Amino acid sequence: MATEQEHIPGEQVAPAQEEGPAAERPVAELPVEELRQALAEERNKAERYLANWQRAQADFINYRRRTEQERTEQSKYAGAFLIVQLLPVLDDLERALNSVSATLAGFSWVDGIRLISRKLQMVLEAQGLAEVPAQGERFDPSVHEAVHFVEGEEGRVMSVIQKGYRLHDRVIRPALVVVGKGKPEAGSQETSGEPSTPSS
Repeated sequence: MATEQEHIPGEQVAPAQEEGPAAERPVAELPVEELRQALAEERNKAERYLANWQRAQADFINYRRRTEQERTEQSKYAGAFLIVQLLPVLDDLERALNSVSATLAGFSWVDGIRLISRKLQMVLEAQGLAEVPAQGERFDPSVHEAVHFVEGEEGRVMSVIQKGYRLHDRVIRPALVVVGKGKPEAGSQETSGEPSTPSS
């Protein structure tokens, strides 16, 4: 009777103790040197993961900074093509006004054209356009383009054929200029332009 009560369903029964080595096996333990080696390997792995994460974070920050810079550059120079196309119109207006004779200078339509030219120039300046200084300046190949050389102070811009312009800090059209080449030495044949012929 007592034996049947010990096996009533639902009643927890203590498991029978196993015999053999499995019953006597303690929690797995490694030697100290192996533990140290495993700890060093895990530490190295964690350092590699940290370095990779830091590198990925730096790459993302650089990518975001570069993207923002490109977006700023695009908005800054978005109208560059249109402005370059308008520069010849500005040149023509300026040439037309410079060629007005004294007899026509007092007419109202001349003043109207002068006002239109000034308005166009102000609109372009508001977009970041600025004239490249040229007349009397030292020749600078980064902003000037020499089309002719004449006698005068060497390396000095003697006259301007066509104005140059910058858009913000970028040259969109260099100034076409005439540059001084210095004064010829006495007795030189540069003035005649004829090559010297050896005497026989």
